[in-house]
Amino acid sequence: MHINMTKIISLSDEAYGKLKNMKETGESFSKVVLRISEKEEKKPLMTFFGAWSGNKKELEDFKKSVVEDRKTLN
Repeated sequence: MHINMTKIISLSDEAYGKLKNMKETGESFSKVVLRISEKEEKKPLMTFFGAWSGNKKELEDFKKSVVEDRKTLN
């Protein structure tokens, strides 16, 4: 059995306004948050392809650290 619990959160006026503008007729703020978060959860990995904003040296260092981390997992 699932019991819905109400939580109080604080939003800036700007965040509240944006959330309110996203609300569809008859939709609760909870539904808006769930709808938005579900979209974020389902982003395909390719969405992030080419998104690295650092320089090439930082990227190479990052790649090396990932490879080293993966070795410790095996």
